[in-house]
Amino acid sequence: MLSAARGLAAAKATRRTFLSVTGAAAALALTGNLPGVGATGRPKPIGNRPLFTLGVASGDPLPDAVVIWTRLAPGPLEPFGGMDDYAVGVDWEVAEDEQFRRIVRRGKAQARPEYAHTVHVDVRGLRPWRHYFYRFRVGAQISPVGRTRTAPAATDQPEVTMAVASCQAFYDGYYTAYQDVARRDHDVVLFLGDYIYEVGVGPTAGVRNQEVPVDFAGEIFTLDEYRARYALHKTDPDLQAAHAASAWVVTLDDHEVEGNWAGYISEDGLSEAEFLVRRANGFRAYWEHMPLRLDQSADGPSIRLHRHLRYGRTADLSVLDTRQFRSDQPGDGSWLPPDEVSLDPARTLTGAAQERWLLDNLRRSTGRWNVVAQQVAMAQLDRKTGAGLEVPMDTWNGYAASRQRVLSGVRDRGVRNLVVLTGDLHRSVASDLKPDFDDPSSPVVGSEFVTTSISSGKDGVDVDTTGRALLAENPHVKYQNVQRGYLSCTLDRERWTSEFRIVDRVTTPGGTPSTRATLVVENGVPGVNQA
Repeated sequence: MLSAARGLAAAKATRRTFLSVTGAAAALALTGNLPGVGATGRPKPIGNRPLFTLGVASGDPLPDAVVIWTRLAPGPLEPFGGMDDYAVGVDWEVAEDEQFRRIVRRGKAQARPEYAHTVHVDVRGLRPWRHYFYRFRVGAQISPVGRTRTAPAATDQPEVTMAVASCQAFYDGYYTAYQDVARRDHDVVLFLGDYIYEVGVGPTAGVRNQEVPVDFAGEIFTLDEYRARYALHKTDPDLQAAHAASAWVVTLDDHEVEGNWAGYISEDGLSEAEFLVRRANGFRAYWEHMPLRLDQSADGPSIRLHRHLRYGRTADLSVLDTRQFRSDQPGDGSWLPPDEVSLDPARTLTGAAQERWLLDNLRRSTGRWNVVAQQVAMAQLDRKTGAGLEVPMDTWNGYAASRQRVLSGVRDRGVRNLVVLTGDLHRSVASDLKPDFDDPSSPVVGSEFVTTSISSGKDGVDVDTTGRALLAENPHVKYQNVQRGYLSCTLDRERWTSEFRIVDRVTTPGGTPSTRATLVVENGVPGVNQA
């Protein structure tokens, strides 16, 4: 595997030929500048078209700070979002009330063409565990109002509510679950990957039956194409409502770049150098469209996404990146029997540095709940009836030694109240976590809750053949469901409660949300139980 510096050099060396495929946007992703485009062009009239068509968002709350975000896009599905190549001044305000009578912070930001006219403001000087309201203004146009909440003070231990979501294929269904996310007033939303999908979107946007420009039909490679795909997803009103209702903490999985990519390895057959250009494009557009801080912006084909956030003494939250540093998955990531590749102790899902960082975080934690927010299933998931195993190789199951090191490290360090939150599977699963899933005497050291998809996989069913096998073959698996929805969690001093919220349909509007199951983890007692 190339070092990051050598990989970037290789990508730049091939950029001249690859630009014939990716256009000038690849140069922007790799260098941060487009020829002839600057931050201080001559101001021009904005016109009367609405600017804030993609809504607002906030994220990564600290006790005294939160990031607020918007993008100017009068034509969200047009080239460059309908904007010209000049910077636009954007006023922002943060208030203690929704009517903005008690404004506590205000300022001016620049929506620059180099960053797709997105705005990221790291608002400082706020008070802990407080709701705030924020908005943006350009001339006479005012954005929708967003609501956010800072994290608790380091010594406080309040009850915390979290929504957990992933996998929102635009063409597979409506984002009905987000209506419920917004309505239930969560303190924070964790989004665990596949915010967009890189594959083509047909002229009627799949089941949505809405017109989409013809150039959305192909798989995306250029920075402009990735930007347009984020714009398409963000036009959804329910997604906008969920962003406006709560702060989000986000990480990516594979489809933000390419299905089943691993490290510097393309699953679409691109050369390593060509793939790093594509990865740079995907990372740049991802940062532009997420409420992330400036120091998390993409550096060519690299981005720092693993990070540690604290919710007072209630929870320590470690957010992982299981794509950027992983060894290639066995086979094509399908369900396969374990073999010498998947069992190879030299293989890693997180990279050695991130693995040490995670275990150090868990060892030093002062939170009641040790939360790991990450992308792919950690528990052993065998779907083969009878003797032998058949497990999903694109998950921790394809990196058995990596999983064993982490879960043994949790045991050896005496980490209490470990809860792993996961996406990717397009099904809900709740499991006990053990260092050795094949040894009945191996202790339970934590719990995993896998959230189903928002829309990917269409309506789904309550249980399918794989789900029946998971329950029959894995005694540590306590629950599964294959409908669409999200996970709603409540954390207090004595109990972690996970509600699996589902909607009865997403292929047509108006689906009905309900709680399919409620599972709990008791303080000091690892493992999943019925409420």
